[in-house]
Amino acid sequence: MLFFQELYRPAWTTVGLYALVMIAFDALLGRSHNGLLVVAPGALLFTWIGRQKALYLGDPLYPTDFLYSRQIVDLLPLLARERPWTAFAIAVATILAVAGLILTWRYWRQRTLRLNAKGRLWRLAVVVPVLVSFVSIMDYNNFSWARDRLRVQPIMWDQKENYAHNGFTMAFALNLPMVNVSAPQGYSPEAINAMSVRSSASGTGEKPDIIMVMSESFWDPTRLPGVSFNRDPIPTVRARQSGAVFSPEFGGMTANVEFEALTGFSNAFLPYGSIPYQQYVRHPLPSLATFLKSEGYATKAIHPYREWFWNRRNVYQAFGFDTFRSEENLPRLASRGPLVSDASLIEEVIREADETEGPFFFFTVTLQGHGPYEPYRYKNPSIDVATESGVAEREAIRTYSEGAADADRSLKKLMRWAAKRQRHTILVFFGDHLPPLGDAYISTGYMKGRVADRRAPLADMLKQHETPLVIWSNQTGTDHGIGTVSPSFLPLHVLELAGLSHPYYTGFLGSIRDRYKVIDRHMLLSSEDVSTPDWSEKSDTDPLINRFRLLQYDMMFGERAGLDKFFPEMKAHGPAS
Repeated sequence: MLFFQELYRPAWTTVGLYALVMIAFDALLGRSHNGLLVVAPGALLFTWIGRQKALYLGDPLYPTDFLYSRQIVDLLPLLARERPWTAFAIAVATILAVAGLILTWRYWRQRTLRLNAKGRLWRLAVVVPVLVSFVSIMDYNNFSWARDRLRVQPIMWDQKENYAHNGFTMAFALNLPMVNVSAPQGYSPEAINAMSVRSSASGTGEKPDIIMVMSESFWDPTRLPGVSFNRDPIPTVRARQSGAVFSPEFGGMTANVEFEALTGFSNAFLPYGSIPYQQYVRHPLPSLATFLKSEGYATKAIHPYREWFWNRRNVYQAFGFDTFRSEENLPRLASRGPLVSDASLIEEVIREADETEGPFFFFTVTLQGHGPYEPYRYKNPSIDVATESGVAEREAIRTYSEGAADADRSLKKLMRWAAKRQRHTILVFFGDHLPPLGDAYISTGYMKGRVADRRAPLADMLKQHETPLVIWSNQTGTDHGIGTVSPSFLPLHVLELAGLSHPYYTGFLGSIRDRYKVIDRHMLLSSEDVSTPDWSEKSDTDPLINRFRLLQYDMMFGERAGLDKFFPEMKAHGPAS
């Protein structure tokens, strides 16, 4: 009710919009008041879905979320394992709702007034121009006097506030133009050409083999206060840790972390809520795989799930990988719980590495650690947990920790294998985001809510977004002292350890890393650990950050004026198999 009482918010604009849409449906269906039966169930369904997403991931529902609705449907069996009675209740409620809607529709259709052709036409003549005008003013990139008078205020830099102020409908509508990314101020081919390139010499020795493992939801559960374990779940990572990855996500959206780690680009320069794998990768893009391929590497992506998930098949092809090994073409791998085990996946990585001649780059995404973390997922668990939290929270922590221990053991196995190799081998291991432990965070006092804050003091942001990072070589050991970095800096650290240079990955990114180590849409963190919150809302942004934004836009959406200077290997880009 507060939404309607506060006149500075677009409550009555929303009511008017729904009325216009219902009148339009009345005209199309040929009967008065039938639009209500179309609009009301849809609005209620969207509202419920948005509520569930906010509870699980902490973000509202965006138009782009429907691009990966197939992924959500595919994960429903896993979600049902955690809450079978809830899943059953939802299924029954869905059947009853559909049946009730059909019966109501039949009853309502028989008792409403049929509209003649004249009545239908005049309704459309009034409604359609108004709706078209409304759509035309919803582009948040341009100021609209009419939109301002209607109390619709785009707050695109803070989507929670955007939805809180404008309500679900108006905020959802404001996010529809997200698919089109406008050029940032100052962008031009001339501006890109004016950028300098920092040169660095490549090593002349053997090119090392490189294996990157992005471990699903890998994190250190011993950071939970008031929780004790019978043993350390992640001893290998703890002993070999190089630093931490500052994940731009929490509890999900793995593809956005992957995007940064492979391209060296940043989600901070893309629209809030966007998923570049789904929306923006439509042509070949520079990546770590593209460069290493040009250096004579065999490049392979490995993920034991379906190739269409997160659009990976098309994305990996655009990124220049020679091969993508997925559920469709991998041998049958053993499961641990409901998902492919980390142990069997790493065994397959080792097998394929042993069969590969010359230098290779493998990028592997694990699956076993995916939430939710239903009780008793694993038979004969080795981890015992003690906490004053409730039984449900304790068992979620135990399930998660058992999976984290498995991931740690898989890294240990990979390191033992690499240590026996004569060829120089570099291993990179990191978590994509914190696990969605939900109420366990609240009951242990780790966080105030079930999901991470988007804006918080530096200490809280680090606590809610850091995941362990290991960069290790069988010749030099652990690469210590990296600290906390954004995933976009991983190509820089990998190539430096490999003794390889590149105009962008070691040159341009190197100049950025000299000054900053975390570039998040809500916070910059300097190399001296000085944070700048809400930097994107300020007019005095560091010119170096602006150059980063311009160059990324140029390669993703612009005229690619910087291709020859920063990504010369793209000339040789070929399709994946």
